[in-house]
Amino acid sequence: MDHLSNLKYAPGAHKKKKRVARGPGSGHGKTATRGSNGQMSRSGANHRAWFEGGQMPLQRRIPKFGFTPPFRTASQPVNLYSLQKLADKLQVTSLTLDPDSLYTHGLISKRNDPVKVLGHGEITVKIDITAHSVSNSAKEKIEALGGSIKTIE
Repeated sequence: MDHLSNLKYAPGAHKKKKRVARGPGSGHGKTATRGSNGQMSRSGANHRAWFEGGQMPLQRRIPKFGFTPPFRTASQPVNLYSLQKLADKLQVTSLTLDPDSLYTHGLISKRNDPVKVLGHGEITVKIDITAHSVSNSAKEKIEALGGSIKTIE
């Protein structure tokens, strides 16, 4: 029967810490598990994680491509079919929309980014919309149904 005074770990559950460079009797003396030669056997040995031993590194071997314009302003697209879907959901015959209402209905994800109305899809309701820009095809389709477009500068 075990007593609290003589409890032991289960066999193999407790492993002693490897103490290196503590003489030949430890089994980890002399080179202290570093090996005989090479950069990492020297004192103070260290190199960057991406260092490849002087070989041309991967990030310099792979070609660069493309260009990111620094002052690009990305517009948020809103297609006519999504405006028609909104009109069907609200069950209305005419819509008056601006960037704030587009945001509240979930048609755009950022309130302050420019909005561009695109002409993909068909509409059957009159739409009065205020946006930063409108494509020609969207303008034709909206005005054909008596809608109006107001652009924001």
